[in-house]
Parts: sequence; structure tokens; C-alpha cells
Amino acid sequence: MNPVRDKTFGMSADSSSSRVSNGVNPKNIRNFSIIAHVDHGKSTLADRLLERTKTIPARLMRDQVLDRMDLERERGITIKMQPVRMVWKPNHSDRRNDAELTQKNAEGAEFLYSDLTYKIRGILFLVRKNLGLGHKEQIYHNALEIEFRKEGLAFDSKKNISLRYDGKSIGTYQPDFVIENKVLIELKALPEIGRTQTEQIWSYLKGCEYKLALLVNFGSKDLEIKRIVYDTARVSALSAFATPQTPADSTQNSQKSEPHPGIVPRYSASNPRVLRDSEYILNLIDTPGHIDFSYEVSRALHAVEGVLLVVDSTQGVQAQTLTTLAMAQAQGCVIIPVVSKIDSPAARVDEVKAELAKLVNVPMSDVLAVSGKTGEGVDTLLEAIVKKVPAPRASESASEPRGLIFDFSYSTHRGIAVYVRAFDGTFKKGQSLTFRAAGKDFIALETGIFTPGETPADSLSTGEIGYIVTGIKESGVVAVGDTIGITKGSLPALPGYERPRPVVWASVYPESQDDLPLLRKSLERLRLSDSSLSFEEESSGVLGRGFRCGFLGLLHLEIITERLRREFNLALVVTIPTISYVITRTNGEHEIIYTPAKFPEHGDIERIEEPWANVVIITPPGSVSVLVQLLYEHEARTLSSETYQDSRIKMTVEMPLRELMRGFFDRLKNISSGYASLSYEILPERPADVVRLDILVADEPVPAFARVVARRRAQEEGENMVEKLHNMLPKQLFTTKIQARVQGRIISSRTLSAMRKDVTGYLYGGDVSRKNKLLDKQKRGKKKMLERGRGKVHIPEEVFMKMVRVED
Repeated sequence: MNPVRDKTFGMSADSSSSRVSNGVNPKNIRNFSIIAHVDHGKSTLADRLLERTKTIPARLMRDQVLDRMDLERERGITIKMQPVRMVWKPNHSDRRNDAELTQKNAEGAEFLYSDLTYKIRGILFLVRKNLGLGHKEQIYHNALEIEFRKEGLAFDSKKNISLRYDGKSIGTYQPDFVIENKVLIELKALPEIGRTQTEQIWSYLKGCEYKLALLVNFGSKDLEIKRIVYDTARVSALSAFATPQTPADSTQNSQKSEPHPGIVPRYSASNPRVLRDSEYILNLIDTPGHIDFSYEVSRALHAVEGVLLVVDSTQGVQAQTLTTLAMAQAQGCVIIPVVSKIDSPAARVDEVKAELAKLVNVPMSDVLAVSGKTGEGVDTLLEAIVKKVPAPRASESASEPRGLIFDFSYSTHRGIAVYVRAFDGTFKKGQSLTFRAAGKDFIALETGIFTPGETPADSLSTGEIGYIVTGIKESGVVAVGDTIGITKGSLPALPGYERPRPVVWASVYPESQDDLPLLRKSLERLRLSDSSLSFEEESSGVLGRGFRCGFLGLLHLEIITERLRREFNLALVVTIPTISYVITRTNGEHEIIYTPAKFPEHGDIERIEEPWANVVIITPPGSVSVLVQLLYEHEARTLSSETYQDSRIKMTVEMPLRELMRGFFDRLKNISSGYASLSYEILPERPADVVRLDILVADEPVPAFARVVARRRAQEEGENMVEKLHNMLPKQLFTTKIQARVQGRIISSRTLSAMRKDVTGYLYGGDVSRKNKLLDKQKRGKKKMLERGRGKVHIPEEVFMKMVRVED
């Protein structure tokens, strides 16, 4: 087998040196997930968890490290699930507060704002590498400003800081940088840093509100960084171990100096932390936050015992928070409420804590506060995961392996690799396994864990989360929620499996018919890693051949089409999305229709049913009156309303799914200036009052223009489409009628005048009867074209594209 290299972390998946030996006690495993509304800091918090557990080396760390796709990183959303295995040693987090330093003994001191200072040190060494030594201080100052901006660090340059004595301001101090309003930086270009410079910085800290400064010298033989800390609460704590000497902690100075109150000794191999507790395996499944992927999220939640419910302290509880929380509670997960972004100036920490505590019915003290940006509170969060999330239960049937598939990926060389939570027994390489729902047998080519790259392991035992390489290269075999077990095993399938059902449909055509084979191959390739995508070939009179595709929602449609454009370099025409209808014909036959062109004639229909949606909306109070009008326009029925402590309104409504897909969310964002949030759940079909709207050009219906619309909006939709086509269609040789028809009745009509050809242009004189003779002949010719059916309207391809493609 060819080695598969992880692109992000450069790990060889087939390297024998990287193979992990298992044998983990289930009591030391904690499986959990993070659930949150979009843009509430889920991915950033995951980054800090990976940093604190040292899962990823600092040199390979980046923002949104678990989001592998460029599309995810650009939009700031999670599209593809990404599991990761972390190792946590609780005694590494013996802090009372992440923003403060506590010290158990003189040898085991830890860093104040360690995550932030690690980033700063990395930037300092980068500037030293790129510029070298010997420049003036201003040169390094300018370079650091550039790098701080690249890293996304908030900083002030030349900020005046008030120095106080006896509660009164006695002057100001101006450091070179103030980073994140926490760390001061002083730049020097001296042959060496002496006691005078360090004691001066110590004195400045003593007189201001800041507790940490870095004294950076680019003028010596190499980059020199001294870390100066002042906190009166720590002076007494360290006085028993230290004699006041030079107030500096140099990360580079090889000379041994006396400890000083508030100075943190550098962690080194000669100064190890003593491990007194067991290590814990923390398996995190980073799940998508959008409602389109709710089924996949529900299967991932079935694979864990606990979840972190993250709520942005600047926004409060949102609609998607409620939906995902309900799924986690239905799966029996332990809920750990977390308030994020507490470092933001707009944070309402206590208010949101109270709101979240009421939501999950816990004391306010149980709600944790973290900052994914600075890392504050992350160690406390890790301790809570270990204490509150229960360990996986060991199975009595340990001899027979059984696991739940919550996601999968595809590789050209190895085929499909399924992401599995092992519930029973042990999975090993070479076992004969089967998919319970699909009924497909295969041999396990490899087992492994996520670190977060795929790392081979000897086995996957009860409670563990990892992957199994199947070697299967057929689409439609593997599905999320299926149970994987040993061939001819006796254990039944795990409950909850269902095939993903498309919610919306849209036709996808290549702009050039030469790209049709590539489009077919690309869709098949995407389906190997996304079982919820469905498609079948169809043809259009003008657009040619393409594919009618089913999607989980509008975001899923947008993601798939964008991936087709980016990953396969395809130019596409995507039609307006529609939903499926259940038609009962007059003869009693039932039929599912998902394209307007196949909608039966009105005389052949006895009943039409369409899916509905239960929608939860949370909006500011100022937009409620406009929202009520919007709900009426989209045929919504209000079920209940509730007012939160911050005056936001929560409304629960029901509406037809077709109305929800008709730009409702975009209009909701517009009327609320972007502050409203929405989530929905698909409900069973209900009777629908809809009709098929046909567009006729020269008395001939054009199937590509057909739509299914609400009866109450048929007149408006028909007039809009006729007017739009009238403005775009070029003139023909004869007068052309453009009409909208509903149930055999014309509801809108426009006439496109004929193209006038000057048949008398070559005449230069004579009687007027000569001109009239030629004009009459032209008129009879046009009439003959219509009577004999020879007059065909040519609709240019660009007109079709503008009429059927999704509008921006």
C-alpha cells in the first residue's frame, strides 16, 4: 500500500514508526463534541484545546486547524466533521485562574498568559530570522507591527500608561507595544541587557495595572528575551522560596540567577512537572453547526457521552443553539455549558451566563467562561470534561466488535476510510467486517486514530474513536449512521440509522456539453465522501444534458456546487432549487415529483402534499413588526413567542418548506440588520395549495421555465417571469407572444414585436403600389410561417441561463 501523507501535518499514515499501540483503559477515555451556533467560537476553542494538550506542535499550529477545506476557512464554518484524539494530564492545569499564576513549589512555576507569550516569542524569532541582528530599534518595531497584524494579534504602539502612587496618577510610561491589553513589550538594541533595564521595567509594572512585560534585545549576539512579572499576590507566595535579586527571567541567558518575587522560572528538562494523575484520552468530534447537516450531527452525538454547549458572550443564545441542544439531550449527552469570547469588549458574561444556566437548568456557577483567543479558562474546561463527561461503558460482549459510523473519507489509493466509534469488542487489521445496513463485506486494511492526521494503530477497542480503511471504491455503499461489525456476527445493528433524504433539488448543467463526462465523474467522486448527495441524469432542450441533484438544504447545495467549481474547474449552470411534492392522481396512484417539468396537468391531480418546517427565530425587538409581515407573506403560522432577559424575541412558527427556501432567511437577515438567527426542522407532508406555472413562447410551452408556485402568488410570479423574458428575448421575424399559463388559463401576456426587415430599401422611385406589393408579400410570408408551424422561436442559451439559474 502506498503511504498516505496528511497534507496539514505531514504525518505518514503507513509509517511503521508512527504506529500507535493501544490498550487504553475505557475509564481513562472521554468522548465529547462541541456544539454551537455559527460564528460562536467553536473552531477557535478547538484550537486552544489542541494547544493546551500539545496535540499539535507549536510550529504547525494555525487558526481553524481542524477545518481542512479552503471553503471552511474562508467562510469560517465547519462543513466536514473532523475527529481528533488528545492526551491530557490534569496536573498540568493546576491554575486557579488562567489569567493568573499559581505556584505549588519553587521548581514548578507556570507561565502567565502562556499561549499569548508563546505566539509573541514565535513572532520575535521570525523577525530575527528574516532581518538578522544589528538594526536600529525602529526597524524591528516596524517589522513586528507587520507580523502582529498577520497573526491577528491586537496591539497598541506607543500607548501612554498611567503610573499611580497611593491611588493617584504621578506620570505616564510608554512601552513599545501593548499586546491584547495584557503583555507589554520593550525593544532594545544593546550589547547586553543589564540589571538597570530589568529593574526599570519591574518598577513600571509595580506602578501600573499590567503584570507582565517582555524585554526584548536584538543587539546582543543572539535574540535575548527576558520575562518580567509583577503581582503582589504572588510576591508573598514566592517569598519563602526566593531572595529579592534581579527581577528578570531570561529565556536565553545561560547564567544561573537568583529567583525574584514574581519571576517565573523557565520550564526545562531539569525542571519537570511531576505527574501524579493518570493521562486521559480526550476524543473530540468537531461537528458542523448548520441545520442542513443535522442528521450527521445527531450520529456524531450518538458517538460521544458529553458535549460542550458554547454560546457567544456578545450574542447570547441563538436559534441553532436550541436545536443542537435538543439533539444532544435526546441522545442523553452530558451538557457542559460554556460562555465564549469573554475577552471581547462587548462581552456580556454574567448576563449570558444567567441565560445559559436557565436554558440547561443548572446553577450559574456551573457555566464556564472561556476565551478561545487568549486561552483563558481552557484548563478549567479540560478539567470539567474529565470530571463531568462519563467514561464509555465497557461492553459485556467484548469478543465481538461493533461500531457506529459517524463520517467517512475517500482516498484514491485506499478507498473509503470510515470514522468509527467502537461500542463493543476490538477492531483489528485483517478482520472480515460488514456494513449491517448496506450488507457489504470487506477486509479491514488498516485501523488507526486521529492525531489529528490519520495515524495507524494496532487496534480500536471499546470506547475509542478512530478510522478503519475499507478499500471500497464504490459510491452509495457507506452511509453515516450504519453499523460496522464482524461478518456473520450476532450483535444487532445500533439504533437510529436512516438514509439521508434530500430536502431541495436543483439541476446542474455544464456550460459546455464537452464537460458532461467530467461533471458525472466529479459528482461520483464527491458522493464517495458525502452519502447525502444524490443525482440522476436529465436533459433539457436547450441547456443539453445535465444532472438533477438532491441536497440537504441550500447551504449543502451551495457547498457542492462551489466544490465542483473549485476542485474540478467546472463552469456550471445551476437552476432555481425546488422541493419534492407528493401527488395523488385521480386514479389513486401516488407519485413523488421533484421537478416542475414532470408536474401532472391540473385535471389529473386529486391531491397535492408538500413538506413543512418547524422554524425557530430569535430576533431583536425592533424588527418584530416587520417580521410579522414577512411571516404572513411566506404563509407562516405563529405557534408561540418568548422574550429573553435581553429583550430579544424567540418565535416558533410553521411554514411550507418551499416558502422557507424562497429567500426567507436572506430577507430575515435584511430586516434585522443581520442580528436574527434561524433554525428549522422538517415536518411531515401536509396538503398544499400550489399550481404549475407554465411559460409559453409563441404558444409553445418551454419546460425549462416551468415552476410550482403557491396559488395566491401565481399571478405575481407569472407577471414577473413574462416581463423578465420579454426584456431579454431578442426579436424574431414574426410577432411573438410571451404568456404565463396556470391550469389552462392565461394569467399574463406580453407581445414581442417582429423584427422589421426593410424589403423596400432598394427601391429608389416609382409608384407607391410597388412598395405596398412588397410589404404585402412580406406579411403573407410571416403568416404562412405561423400557419404551417415553420416559425420557430430561437431562445439563445444566455437567455435560458439567466432565466433558470439561481439568482444572487
